[in-house]
Amino acid sequence: MRAGPTRRLESQAGNSHLHGAVCHGSLHREVFMLRPRLVVVSLLVLALAACAGIETRTDYDPGSVDKLTGYRTYAWLPSPHTQNSQVYNPIVESRVRKAVEQELQSRGYQEVSQNPDFKIGWHGAVDQKLDVQTVDQYYGYAWDPWYSPFYLGPSVPETRVREYQEGTLILDFIDAASNKLVWRGTAQAELRESASASKRQERLNEAVHGMLKDFPPKPKK
Repeated sequence: MRAGPTRRLESQAGNSHLHGAVCHGSLHREVFMLRPRLVVVSLLVLALAACAGIETRTDYDPGSVDKLTGYRTYAWLPSPHTQNSQVYNPIVESRVRKAVEQELQSRGYQEVSQNPDFKIGWHGAVDQKLDVQTVDQYYGYAWDPWYSPFYLGPSVPETRVREYQEGTLILDFIDAASNKLVWRGTAQAELRESASASKRQERLNEAVHGMLKDFPPKPKK
């Protein structure tokens, strides 16, 4: 992405505006009004960087592709026994199951109580993360003398450190006949404590859809 042409256009408009300010004796006010605008843009960049999406990955046993393609029915494995109530609790489990069942049933899979083709297990984790962002006040690039005759001083980097929680959801598909893991999906995203119940369900639905959008995997030619 080339910034030169855009910056020249901005320079022309900015010089014209500042020229008018000189003529009307308001240069001092105009120059100092630029700094808050630049800071606001820097903060906006930080905010957009923080709004990361959901990262999904999948892995599977290449020798089990034919089995995966032939699956039609499934059943759930018992939930893991753990003391981590933040992840393993009835509310979270209900949301995970709802998201998975909604996605699978929309693809024609059916839940059964006996003799399923595959079984589903899930795991979750919450980790503390740090997000470090360093942004120059002047949109992240150096200030060129030709940009404006009114130089506002050097570009000062601004570093912000943000602590957040990252959630991980893992889905395992186990072949019922061999009791062998044949497919795994992983989703990771930032957790938002302020999110409503409906928004949390929506995010889980999005994560599960991202994992299962190419399921079953196609045989490699």
